[in-house]
Amino acid sequence: MSAGTPRPSKLLNGPPPNPPRPSRRPRANGARPRRGEVRPPAPPRRLELQPARSLAENLADLPVRCDAGCKRSSKGHQESWIGCKLHLDTVDGDFPVSAVLTSAGMPDSQVAIPLAQLTAQRVTSLYDLMDSAYAAPQIHAFSRALGHVPIIDSNPRGGEKLPFAPAEAQRFKERSASERVNSLLKERHGGRWVRVRGAAKVRCHLMFGLVALTATALFARLC
Repeated sequence: MSAGTPRPSKLLNGPPPNPPRPSRRPRANGARPRRGEVRPPAPPRRLELQPARSLAENLADLPVRCDAGCKRSSKGHQESWIGCKLHLDTVDGDFPVSAVLTSAGMPDSQVAIPLAQLTAQRVTSLYDLMDSAYAAPQIHAFSRALGHVPIIDSNPRGGEKLPFAPAEAQRFKERSASERVNSLLKERHGGRWVRVRGAAKVRCHLMFGLVALTATALFARLC
């Protein structure tokens, strides 16, 4: 038996070293901070920045890329679509006076102040009628800054729903003009079926529908 080179024993070399422990993952947003952890302040939201901005700055900040949108219909059914969303501001008589096109997933409340700025350049109005999706203190304050009376349906958000005063409740009924204009645009003026792509083409398609809708409303009141 020939003697070879002795091989070192694993026991003599000791156990293999432990692998390095992975570093702690940062905690997700909303989790409690660790002891001694100092977090940077959260950036201001879009709705908090809009009152101090100009109309051009607010419109430039609104996204128009194609994405998914979802809402609950008046009958309680969930509706979803992919594309864009048209936000309208209407006045008594079913006349649209302002329109802003955004991504489909844009919350309605984040377009209220740019729409109010756009409408204030075109007409003189006294009231701002909005549903509970616009129940935000920034929108209330901006409406009063324009010299308007905000009549906005309260959003309980887990609390108690606040009723309108009798005069406000009567005036709030006129908000049905907004629903009629949206329905007319979708059902009679090409708003439901859009067969073009791109924000510019979609906006052009919908603006033609609004022009036809406005001309029909004017003709109905003159005749």
